Amino acid sequence: MPEQQSRWHHLYCTRIWRKRSAYQRRIQPLCQMCLDKGIVTVGDVADHVVPHHGDEQLFYFGKLVTLCNPCHSSTKRQLENKGYIDDIGADGWPVDPMHPANRAK
Repeated sequence: MPEQQSRWHHLYCTRIWRKRSAYQRRIQPLCQMCLDKGIVTVGDVADHVVPHHGDEQLFYFGKLVTLCNPCHSSTKRQLENKGYIDDIGADGWPVDPMHPANRAK
C-alpha cells in the first residue's frame, strides 16, 4: 500500500525545491544519522531539520540535512512522533538518552 501523499506535496514538486534538494545531496552526499553511528551510507533525501508543517519560508530556506531512505522513513519519523528513537545498544539498553527507559535513570 503506497504511503499517503503529504498535503505539502505540491511544495516538493517545485523547481526551487528540486534544485535545493539536489544541491544539499551534492554538498552532503552521506546520511548524517548513519554517520553519527559510524556507518557510511549514501544519502537519498534532503530532509528539513526543523519540520516545516507547510511554512513556505521554513520549507524553502530552513536548514537541511541529508538522510538515507531508511533513516528518513523510520528513525526521523520516530524522533518527530515520539521525541526519541528505539535503537538498542550492544548492552540491550536503548541508546537514545531521551528514551523513557533512560530518563528514569
